[in-house]
Amino acid sequence: MDQRLFVKGNEAVAMGALAAGCRYYFGYPITPQSDIPEYMARELPPLGGTFIQAESEIGAINMLLGASACGVRAMTSSSSPGISLKQEGLSYMAGSELPGLVVNICRSGPGLGGIDASQADYFQAVKGGGHGGYHLIVLAPHSVQEMYDLAMLAFDLSDQYRIPAMLLGDSVIGQMKEALTPHARPQVTLPAKDWAVEGKGTRSAQRIVKSLYLGDGELEAHNWKLHRRYELLREHEARWEALDVEDAELIVTAFGVTARIAKSAVRMARAAGLKVGMIRPITLFPFPGAAFAEATRNAKKVLCFELNTGQMVEDVRLSVARDADVYFYGRPPGAGSLPTPEELYAQIAAYCRRSA
Repeated sequence: MDQRLFVKGNEAVAMGALAAGCRYYFGYPITPQSDIPEYMARELPPLGGTFIQAESEIGAINMLLGASACGVRAMTSSSSPGISLKQEGLSYMAGSELPGLVVNICRSGPGLGGIDASQADYFQAVKGGGHGGYHLIVLAPHSVQEMYDLAMLAFDLSDQYRIPAMLLGDSVIGQMKEALTPHARPQVTLPAKDWAVEGKGTRSAQRIVKSLYLGDGELEAHNWKLHRRYELLREHEARWEALDVEDAELIVTAFGVTARIAKSAVRMARAAGLKVGMIRPITLFPFPGAAFAEATRNAKKVLCFELNTGQMVEDVRLSVARDADVYFYGRPPGAGSLPTPEELYAQIAAYCRRSA
């Protein structure tokens, strides 16, 4: 397990899932994530696992629901239009308190969209996506290594809180190759799945997994219970990476592939003598709002880079100190090219010169 490998991001997330104990995969091909089901189809049977190419994305998410209800670790993956088809099932999983991993390697734009890099699914991922006012745990890897590491973390958080988890990537992160050091899953104590439907056996009590509550006040109590879990996530599980924020006068923020480019731009700015720091959200839900509140006690300007027309920037604005200014620079889906470090550096330099 101490060897370094040269693998694609899509392969890394599948490898991380297997190392986390996932033995059930249900999916349907769609670019740019099809490497994931291809990898699982090859690797799961020798491990005694099950791979099923479902008849559709709707079938796949409901197979995930059924497997999760039995207490096993299971996952599905797709790209934006396919994730849209999974939303009803995700809402039922959230309402039924079922864990599981969903990987979204985003396409670009609404409708059929395109396959170039995009972060246009931010709203859909962090705001629930389906009906009923729920949240998913949403993790945003920015490297092949994190595709592996965060797949493991997603399973553990999902089991701990009984909330479905989504790993939100894009075509660059999914398709690029770089070094990966596989490792065993960290030892984590998780609650027993004493809710799983696995046969009554000698128990007197019947286990029921459901999202239907008809008794007087039952549904309200259920929704408040889910809400308290989201608050616990906000309190305990927000994750981020901070770079040079201690003396920063401008905070740059970006997630996923955009964060890789932004890091280069921040290094260029530091080399030029500009006091610039960076916060990279690793969890998009829960959003690391406390990190922005703390950083903007001194730095009163925040510049948000995204590959969309501005979605995460809304959560940034809700998180910063009241007297901090938040600016946005991004590209809508379908632009056909990624911004360069020089391009983002030019934006940083311009906002550093701008009066607050």
